[in-house]
Amino acid sequence: MTVEKRRYEKKRRAELQAETRRRITEKAVELHGTVGPAHTSISAIAERAGVRRSTVYRHFPDEAALFDACSSHWEAANPVPDMGAWASIVDPEERLRTALDELYAYYRRTERMMDNLHRDELTVPLVAERFAGYRQYLAATRDILIRGRSVRGVRREETRAAIGHALAFPTWRSLTREQGLDDAQAVEMMRRMVDAAAGG
Repeated sequence: MTVEKRRYEKKRRAELQAETRRRITEKAVELHGTVGPAHTSISAIAERAGVRRSTVYRHFPDEAALFDACSSHWEAANPVPDMGAWASIVDPEERLRTALDELYAYYRRTERMMDNLHRDELTVPLVAERFAGYRQYLAATRDILIRGRSVRGVRREETRAAIGHALAFPTWRSLTREQGLDDAQAVEMMRRMVDAAAGG
């Protein structure tokens, strides 16, 4: 066998392995988005990906490795809104409205996955651990959105709580899915709630 042929075969094997890994990851993400991580089995992933269970384990030796690959794949396709862009908006009311507009649109696009992650966060330690990044994102966003509001003491605590409530996925879901508001109405209601908490 020539050197060139060995190189070609080595490259081809690497390509096939990368393709298999990608297919396994995509099928796992699909299952996380439909039934949720808590109900996603290795057998189901293998069946959907058209591989054996042993192949899944060869690429992902444990649940954490598979979950991290799924998270990276899904987050690359569904990036959260850029909170840095909101920080540059001087007016607190406009900043809040812009943030909620973008965040609620994100929740609508990713509703099924977010619903499953919030549910499974309560029962699957790995989901709770990895979901901490999303919680930190919301906390940082809350800090950005309270800037420029001249509130002190208890009023500031209540305003922070109101903003945190407005940012939460379950808040959006309740207002739009249970109470029948559209996203714009939900944004306006939450803006008024924050304004009231701030003493406006």
